[in-house]
Amino acid sequence: MTEIPLSVPYVDVVVVGAGFTGLYALHKFRDEMKMSVRVFEAGGDVGGTWYWNRYPGCRCDVESIFYSYSFDEALQQEWSWSEKYASQPEILRYLNHVADRFDLRKGITFDTRVTALHWDDQESLWTVRTDDGNSLRCRYVISGVGTLSVAKKPEFGGIENFQGEVLFTGNWPHETVDFSGQRVAVIGTGASASQAIPLIAEEAAELLVFQRTPNFATPLANAPIDAEQMRKIKEDYPSLREAARKGFIGVPYDQWLPSALAVDPDERRRVYDDRYAAGGFRLFVDSFQDILYNYDANETLAEYLRERIYERVKDPDTAERLVPKGYAYGTKRPLLETDYFETFNRENVRLIDVSEESIDEITATGVRVGEHTYEVDVIVLATGFDAMTGPILAMDLRGRNGIRLADKWADGPRTHLGLMVNQFPNLFMITGPQSPSVLQNMPMGIEDHVDFACDAINYLHSRDLNIIEPTEQAESMWLALVNAIADLTLMPQSKSWYVGANIPGKPRACFLYLGGAPTYRQTCAEAVAGGYTGFYLSKAQAFDSKAVVGEAV
Repeated sequence: MTEIPLSVPYVDVVVVGAGFTGLYALHKFRDEMKMSVRVFEAGGDVGGTWYWNRYPGCRCDVESIFYSYSFDEALQQEWSWSEKYASQPEILRYLNHVADRFDLRKGITFDTRVTALHWDDQESLWTVRTDDGNSLRCRYVISGVGTLSVAKKPEFGGIENFQGEVLFTGNWPHETVDFSGQRVAVIGTGASASQAIPLIAEEAAELLVFQRTPNFATPLANAPIDAEQMRKIKEDYPSLREAARKGFIGVPYDQWLPSALAVDPDERRRVYDDRYAAGGFRLFVDSFQDILYNYDANETLAEYLRERIYERVKDPDTAERLVPKGYAYGTKRPLLETDYFETFNRENVRLIDVSEESIDEITATGVRVGEHTYEVDVIVLATGFDAMTGPILAMDLRGRNGIRLADKWADGPRTHLGLMVNQFPNLFMITGPQSPSVLQNMPMGIEDHVDFACDAINYLHSRDLNIIEPTEQAESMWLALVNAIADLTLMPQSKSWYVGANIPGKPRACFLYLGGAPTYRQTCAEAVAGGYTGFYLSKAQAFDSKAVVGEAV
């Protein structure tokens, strides 16, 4: 064992974040592998994204019975979900239950943000620095920072001048916000805004929605789960989980038809009506297989959804502004909503189009667009996130020879399997960029990735090794594969956060593996079966980083 300075504490594993990833990783490494672990969490309690996002209407858009842990049968049997798509408070209660059940809080340092992760070439250890001025050394790092945890900076200034209240959907107050009698501006019409707008409209005296890009949105079709339904679900959990693992996004959708262009218009309409009514992501991944690959096929669905908006919004001018044009359905994050379009039929709601004349600034009294200032009492910023890479890069990661991850990723992320990075040994990025990530059921993907890390470390230790790092060649091959799959789809054609286009100056790249969760899982399994093909395995020592840029051992 490498000697560690007594002045700097040491643990085997540091986990960043105490959401779904952090809780599971702590349980796996501490309780099953008997390793020393420390979790750092910037928030005041467990929950991750479900701790910070508390805005009105916040809920999951993956069915509750799948958006949950599968690793413990007793946990599955003792927890009952009340809704098909759980709300934020219920998911947070669930994560608190998990933390209590497995006694996880004693392994977590709350209200502490990781500010730096630096690899020591001499000791082959990570030095972890936190915002309270403390440091810790460790052999392995598990990044559970999530994909949507760094808010995008607004492209307009003046927020500090506003005399009213400014709220961020991604960092909502813990206390209830009362909009009664207030003039409210919501800036943004993405996922969080589409959930919040209908509920804010019910309270506010006036609601102004500032929209730059209209989005395709389809019904969530939420419903209660009664006791009998939950009993049957619990009886059937093994088969439900197995079916979910075979699903393209980690849920058991299996009604795909080959092509939207291979059926007559009546049959196509029947399929779209059925999936639209069923709700959730069924239109996106359970209608026709060529929706994301063939523009003409995609346009049949896009036009169907435009017709639906015209049906639901009474004012023709407002409906026209809400109808998405110029990009393919599914190439921006598909939104799932409840009464979103009907909200624009309310007399107290106005849609402000800022697609051509953008927001200039926030003034002391409101939002200025050109020569007009819209005076409001409250501003809700739903302007999105620096997705996928932003949370990882925010930690000042430095690898071998002090290389900065921000420099290595200057032209876009480079990883192997979306999990690890050449020149950054023993760093596991859970649901990282170039993995299926946000296009799969996250808890399932998290379990897969944490299990991969645990298995890899067990493999190392069984051979008296303790360093794992992808080769440069494997990384280049994975980048080529991710891009090749993306180029078969319509995804790169849109200006979305899937490709980094929502952040000025961010490199345009495909941030997602689009081959589907089952194929991805099989690829990872093949690497493991080959003795970690594509990875360099070694014993801790000072060695030239060039040794790990060649062929895998």
